Amino acid sequence: MSEAKGYAAHDATSPLAPFSFERRELRTDDVAIDILYCGVCHSDLHFAHDDWGMAAYPVVPGHEIVGRVTAVGPDVTHYKEGDIVGVGCMVDSCRHCQACNDGLEQYCLEGFTMTYGSSDRHDGTLTQGGYSDKVVVSERFVLRMPEGIDLKSAAPLLCAGITTYSPLKYYGVKPGDKVGVIGMGGLGHMGVKLAKAFGAEVTIFTRSESKVAEARKQGADHVVVSTDEAQMAAVAGNFDFMLDTVPVQHDINPYLAALKHDGTHILVGLLEPIEPPIEAFNLVFKRRVIGGSLIGGIPETQEVLDFCAERGITCDVEMIDIQDINEAWKRMEKGDVRYRFVIDMASMKKAA
Repeated sequence: MSEAKGYAAHDATSPLAPFSFERRELRTDDVAIDILYCGVCHSDLHFAHDDWGMAAYPVVPGHEIVGRVTAVGPDVTHYKEGDIVGVGCMVDSCRHCQACNDGLEQYCLEGFTMTYGSSDRHDGTLTQGGYSDKVVVSERFVLRMPEGIDLKSAAPLLCAGITTYSPLKYYGVKPGDKVGVIGMGGLGHMGVKLAKAFGAEVTIFTRSESKVAEARKQGADHVVVSTDEAQMAAVAGNFDFMLDTVPVQHDINPYLAALKHDGTHILVGLLEPIEPPIEAFNLVFKRRVIGGSLIGGIPETQEVLDFCAERGITCDVEMIDIQDINEAWKRMEKGDVRYRFVIDMASMKKAA
């Protein structure tokens, strides 16, 4: 066992606070990692506040981890001390079901083990995440950071990047397709960059006129203010795909109406019931489809890292010290971040 230092939530309402805990000794297939950077995802806040009713405490959030390998178990073959690696949203799965065999560990039939807040499949301890100075992870769930990639802005690719890349690939976005991206946060701005890299013509849908200039700066070909009925009417029946990144309940019927026949509306942000209800007319009369997508498997997560490195695609980030995490969470709740906070874990060495 080795002592680790991090910041943890101890209940659903208290601020994150310094926390010392034990990381396990290396298992035969484990990789020990000193954490360099950790992205701050909105789901960190949801989990810590128990918005989904599944929190266990104390919990160290963080599942967008970039670090340096410090040791490996005797059965590890792909990594060595000194390698720069990443860890995303998963640290284990059953490894034998059809989904796992297909490299789709996120759909493991027994449920994947989350990077934080899950029961370890071997010893039952609570997994702890990347708002800390070190982590120990099975080799199968470690990603190689491509040479030349900017490590700070690469951290969110392990969640925001793969969450938008995977559905674009799976649902078959191709050059010339018209893709609408709903929402312009951490997921949305990556959706624009990746859809453009797939060769699509991309439109951002935003509720705010004030975000139009920023949307174009992010590379959108067009911007639609979704609260403007005339603008929405003008794009009816226009899109092949909608990538819906909004994490709260919202009316998706106007966006369904913006799809062509055989168009697909892809949910990647919403985990709650759809309210207001879907008007079946919008589906049946145009053979439209509503689909969903959850992060991506380990092979595909490596793929998106390589894809972004080759094309110079990065996440827009704001660097913070770990001591500023509670203020960052307040700003994140207000939407005051462009577009992802990333913690410089060297700050852990500072006085708390």
